[in-house]
Amino acid sequence: MGETTISKQQMDTDNPLGRKPIGKLLRSFAVPSVVSLLVNSLYNIVDQIFIGQGVGYQGNAATTVAFPIVTIVLSLSMLIGAGGSAYASIRLGEGKFDVAEKVLGNMMTILIVAGLALCGICFLFFEPMLRLFGATDSIMQYAKDYAGITLLGVPFMMIGTGLSNMARTDGSPKMAMLSMIIGAILNTILDPIYIFVFHWGVKGAAIATITSQILSAVVLIWYFKYKGNMRLKKKYLKPEAKLIMAFCALGISSFIVQIANTLLQVILNNSLVYYGNASTVGGDVALSAMGIVLKVSAILIGINIGIGTGAQPIVGFNYGARKPKRIKETYLLSVKIATICSVVGWIACVFFPEYLLMIFGSGDANFMDFAIKSMQVYMFGIFISGIQIVSTGYFQATGQALKASVLSMLRQIILLIPLIVVFPLFLGLDGILLAGPVADIASGLIVLFFIIKEMKKLNLWIKEG
Repeated sequence: MGETTISKQQMDTDNPLGRKPIGKLLRSFAVPSVVSLLVNSLYNIVDQIFIGQGVGYQGNAATTVAFPIVTIVLSLSMLIGAGGSAYASIRLGEGKFDVAEKVLGNMMTILIVAGLALCGICFLFFEPMLRLFGATDSIMQYAKDYAGITLLGVPFMMIGTGLSNMARTDGSPKMAMLSMIIGAILNTILDPIYIFVFHWGVKGAAIATITSQILSAVVLIWYFKYKGNMRLKKKYLKPEAKLIMAFCALGISSFIVQIANTLLQVILNNSLVYYGNASTVGGDVALSAMGIVLKVSAILIGINIGIGTGAQPIVGFNYGARKPKRIKETYLLSVKIATICSVVGWIACVFFPEYLLMIFGSGDANFMDFAIKSMQVYMFGIFISGIQIVSTGYFQATGQALKASVLSMLRQIILLIPLIVVFPLFLGLDGILLAGPVADIASGLIVLFFIIKEMKKLNLWIKEG
């Protein structure tokens, strides 16, 4: 079958992305996107809260060690899901519905294959992997119990994350949100039952998580099989290398962000153990405390990513439809909202850290003192994260894959990882904390430089009509 091409007039009439007010569109897309990403983060946060209450800080340290597995899964899911979503949005803007539907089918196939392959590789190198991620002898068994069960849910986590991106492009952000909320509610119900009633400890938390991820994946598969505008069709499940490479190229920036998070987590975990043991804080305490800080960071970053992700289908569609005014309006509104959210989060972390930490359980004075200090120092530059994340998403949505990829590497790979290695050589454990705000502020300013140039180009496009 050849490509089905819809006329521009019909496209504008049929698709609300090309005609509805930007404010309403962004709200309808960004709110479910934010909720979906926050719910995704809550899987690990809820586990950490209940484990902190039921097992203690060593159990929480184990979840910190296992967290790189989650970021690896997310990296592949975003490579496929965010790339496919961006590519499909542009094709829909051009009126090429069949191509977008073919992307959906190809996405489904490689999400399954990649999930199974990743699961197998991780089990093959299980204990060395956990050692690499920072597991000490005192928390190794906890890490094995939690990570071993978590790995079984990897294929479902990939399907859920990947298809939720496409659901937003399909015009159903609420379905993406609903699938995550259903899973999160189930996870929140099962966690205390498995940990406190059945006394399964960290194993119970992991079982609750993968059960919930399976449910989320099933909901999205059902949607695309029976209810979506785009449908999962058998003829489109056969992978096409050229198509896969095309849409994965647009997902590289999202992939880099997540894989950089994995590399960052590994280096950070090992640095915390090493420099923590060399100080009065202790390696396990430093690992557990920073694990909580990073979970709070994931919430704030998740909000910004959700806003940027919600804006992407609008930007992508209107880029394909050649509507620069709507592109600019979408970007400016989304970056304004993301910045406000970032500043509010910054105020909470810097001025009220003890209230955030109380959610995850209490510890001795040594633990609480370092955790408060970590929150205040490491998160000091979070106020600028909205500009960086939304702007990088803008370049991705407009098909500027190379620029999006380079800018997405700024914070983690180009700045933060080297700073985490260098600063502690002179400042010890405090150097790890200081690396965070330096990387945040520097990367935000660099991205701001690029987006100012991009806005000038967009203004010129608008003037030319």
